[in-house]
Amino acid sequence: MKVAIGADHGAFDRKSEVIEHLRSTGHEVKDFGTYTPDSCDYPAIGRSVAEAVASGEYDRGIVMCTTGIGISIVANKVRGIRCALCSDVTSAKLTRLHNDANMLSMGAGIIGPNLTMDIVDMFMNTEFSNEEKHVRRISQIVEMEDKA
Repeated sequence: MKVAIGADHGAFDRKSEVIEHLRSTGHEVKDFGTYTPDSCDYPAIGRSVAEAVASGEYDRGIVMCTTGIGISIVANKVRGIRCALCSDVTSAKLTRLHNDANMLSMGAGIIGPNLTMDIVDMFMNTEFSNEEKHVRRISQIVEMEDKA
């Protein structure tokens, strides 16, 4: 699977660990920054990752900052993105099953490296359920986007 990933300085080290983990499990990964641990603003990074996923060039996206909150808000501003902030494995599973989330956000200051990798694995390995009720609800979300 092709994965776009980005993080601000608050998750710089964790992003590198996630990239290594994803590549070791056979995924193609593109790093959208930041490329140094120097302080930076997350909006441009989150937007770049989200646009790459929304365009269809990448199958999934992962964004991180200290809490995961700000960068997930940015990602969800891009039409076609359903970015879920997850701090546990169950949420990562259910957001794929029920919401067909195409992006994952995590907070490097909130969860440790082992849990991070478990969340990433669940998000990457869970397929959308395609249950009628979930398809219907996602269609309603898309309609809202189209009216915005």
